[in-house]
Amino acid sequence: MDRRRFLQVGAATPLLGWACSKPAPDTQAASAPRLMAQDRQQVAVVNSDGSVDWSWPNGTTAHDLHLLANGNVLAPTSHDALAEVSPEKEMVWEWKSAPTSAEVDKIEIHGFERLDSGLTMIAETGNRRIIEVDRDGKVQHEIKLQVDNPDSHRDTRLVRSTPDGTYLVAHEKDGAVREYAADGKVVWEYKLELNGDPTPTHRGHGTSVYSAYRLPSGNTLIGGGNNNRVLEVNPGGEIVWSLESNEIPGIQLFWITQLHALANGNVVVTNTHAEGETPQIFEVTRDKELVWGFLDWETFGNDLCANILLDSQQEFVR
Repeated sequence: MDRRRFLQVGAATPLLGWACSKPAPDTQAASAPRLMAQDRQQVAVVNSDGSVDWSWPNGTTAHDLHLLANGNVLAPTSHDALAEVSPEKEMVWEWKSAPTSAEVDKIEIHGFERLDSGLTMIAETGNRRIIEVDRDGKVQHEIKLQVDNPDSHRDTRLVRSTPDGTYLVAHEKDGAVREYAADGKVVWEYKLELNGDPTPTHRGHGTSVYSAYRLPSGNTLIGGGNNNRVLEVNPGGEIVWSLESNEIPGIQLFWITQLHALANGNVVVTNTHAEGETPQIFEVTRDKELVWGFLDWETFGNDLCANILLDSQQEFVR
């Protein structure tokens, strides 16, 4: 079997100067998106033909990844550190978190974001806070997080800002998404239902939520983690759309991590801990029809979580 299998096609238009090493033939207009992703302790750009165009050994597993407007990449370099690296692989900015008290055993960073202000938002487990830091490494703002079941590994997963200036925080161990205002007040909350019997292991079933994104409609798109599904819920907490674990023929949903909401209504789903011929990433319509699937077991493994669609001109929320 080819190391990449594409089940249908998407357009190919490189973004932000990450040019292909060679011109793409006309037939590449009929291939799945070119993307940047992280796994096996490296960040890599994979072309539509499956070739690796760029890679950088970041030395750790990443649960988040950003391609910045200046063309640089923001990625973890250890469980408690971040770096901004140029296409030439030069580190131009670094950050390392530290415990804020003797009661904190360790810090992990699972979510971060470069804000329009130029500050970098960082969510710290252990410290149980969101901070906004400047280029000099000074904390300019802090939001204390409300955590029911403290765990220095699982306090948070992905965190995303919203157009209203709030933050959506996926609290993995709590099985809850909470929206925080700038003053730390929780202004919205959604708790995942188990939706089945709990089972152990990474390929099991639970409520360990991974991600949440505010859509232009005001609804929230949720990557359920080991809830094994994608949910869209309205402000009242009602499920208005979902993708369940076995609704796409030939694809089982495992640990659902990053999502990309496209302007055409489709959703790109990251299916972490998938194995065999189950895609690591795929695009699905709201009618639950598969558009394309991505498999690359040479460059990436089944811990692939963080990814960026370099060819997608439609993406509006990630």
